[in-house]
Amino acid sequence: MAGAVEAKLAELGLTLPDVVPPLASYQPAVQSGVYVYTSGQLPMVGGKLAVTGKVGAEVTADEAKELAKTCALNALAAVKSVAGDLDRIARVVKVVGFVASASDFTGQPAVINGASELLGAVLGDKGVHARSAVGVAVLPLDAPVEVEVQVELVGA
Repeated sequence: MAGAVEAKLAELGLTLPDVVPPLASYQPAVQSGVYVYTSGQLPMVGGKLAVTGKVGAEVTADEAKELAKTCALNALAAVKSVAGDLDRIARVVKVVGFVASASDFTGQPAVINGASELLGAVLGDKGVHARSAVGVAVLPLDAPVEVEVQVELVGA
């Protein structure tokens, strides 16, 4: 039975995906005390990247913003895998977004807004968070964006 957070996702026309399997030697998320930390989540859909390349070159900023939204959905799936229920989220504490950027691209904050806006739409005030948006030369599998999330849980 889906809780309020998953009902909100459904209302927004979104479905919580399966947890993306790790690409290397790590866990998708770990819990320490009342916090869950996700590993960096790529915009994987159905086990593969729909888009590869650098933002500002092969990938537009608008496409990358949508991909950041997919990363945030994957992060929520990773949180649920250790918390058991997304309704246990007391708040999103921090989001870190990495954008594989062409050398002259400076719109990283607007790209990572895709993740931030999704978390706000799904979690309301609990989705408001601190954030970093970082431009990098390359990401795993030539992904355009990667997002990691830290959440605080209630009842931990």
